[in-house]
Amino acid sequence: MIRVVIADDEPLIRAGIRMILTSAPDIEVVAEAANGREAVDLARAHAPQVMLLDIQMPVMDGLTALGELGRAAPEVRALILTTFGEKENVLRALGQGGAGFLLKDSAPGELIGAVRAAAAGDAYLSPGATRHVVDQLASGQGTVRGEEARRRVAELSERERGVLALLGEGLSNADAGRRLHMSEATVKTYVSRILAKLDCENRVQAALLARDAGL
Repeated sequence: MIRVVIADDEPLIRAGIRMILTSAPDIEVVAEAANGREAVDLARAHAPQVMLLDIQMPVMDGLTALGELGRAAPEVRALILTTFGEKENVLRALGQGGAGFLLKDSAPGELIGAVRAAAAGDAYLSPGATRHVVDQLASGQGTVRGEEARRRVAELSERERGVLALLGEGLSNADAGRRLHMSEATVKTYVSRILAKLDCENRVQAALLARDAGL
């Protein structure tokens, strides 16, 4: 079972998240926190694999709690959960070791998938937040130069390049499937293949590569 702690100052939000997560047979919500300080204390007490952290909370906000978790319970994989998609929050969360960033308007299946991905040690970034990160980092230090990006992308098939271009736009697998008239499962297969061919760890890296390559 994947042990989860939910940290959000709104009881109804916590109740909704709990209902979604407990509908999955492999996820157990072991505790709930109403602020960042409680979240850190509960991480110590319950040793969850995954923590869902709201950004806007009293006493201690989610991003500050994320930094505390890195010192107090570094084994906990923290997913930032928020209604805000500002790129500054996304970058700060990822920079402080967050396992991902999930918008509160995400579909229930995406929430469950994000928790499973975090528990498995993978980084997860909501498709709705991907575009913000790409826009912020595309011209920043450390991005792949255009010539190198185009060389790597040239190794993909035409269909794979089409899927990669939609990753660069921040589309989810379902949205990309509708755009390309493909099933979501087929798009997921393409994404896995693309990540492997390009040696990218996650969708964000692939999206940056797509932008640098001019797709």
